[in-house]
Amino acid sequence: MQESFEIIYQKLFPFWNQISQNDCELLYQNSVSKIYPKGMNIHNGSECSGVIFVRSGCLRVYLLSEEGKDVTLYRLYSGDMCMLSASCVLKSITFDIAVDTEEESECLIINGSAFAEISERNPEIKIFSLETVVSRFSDVMWVMQQILFMSLDKRLAIFLLDESARTSSDTILLTHEQIAKYIGSARETVSRMLKYFSGEGIVAVSRKDVQILDKKRLRKLTL
Repeated sequence: MQESFEIIYQKLFPFWNQISQNDCELLYQNSVSKIYPKGMNIHNGSECSGVIFVRSGCLRVYLLSEEGKDVTLYRLYSGDMCMLSASCVLKSITFDIAVDTEEESECLIINGSAFAEISERNPEIKIFSLETVVSRFSDVMWVMQQILFMSLDKRLAIFLLDESARTSSDTILLTHEQIAKYIGSARETVSRMLKYFSGEGIVAVSRKDVQILDKKRLRKLTL
């Protein structure tokens, strides 16, 4: 397995050829490959779960309130990495996030303490870690902008069009509750808005999916 870790990390980390062989070996020894089933929580709160690299599947990164409400910040797909799950590496990050699997996912997990130890000896790793986190803040700010300043119909229309583009399908295979989590709203509110869209002939709605019928009118709602 060490050989496969080496191949993956050479492609993944731009600093790989700048760190010592001992540090490379330490990362190998503190890396593990795991397959998580759909719907599993793999990080919750401030614990240092480690650096998560997604090899296949999809992870949802979100904020969870004390009342149990959550807001999706972004999703991670094959080739993406989650640094916010390793609080021991980036101590300046003071908010807690949670990570769930959206589908069965294969991930590489690097022990957070080991990654933090190597980071202290290699400034290149600290810079990479910060750049990885900063690159995600545009996604987070887009979510906050939508929640704070956009009407629900516009947010829902944007989400449906983005999902359609991502999956190359006009059928969105998500429940009303899942959609509500993605756009930071209540299921009942999303259901009412989908019912309105349906009445206008923009979408067809069932309990398990939403089919886009009129993309032109849906796009007009995003303007």
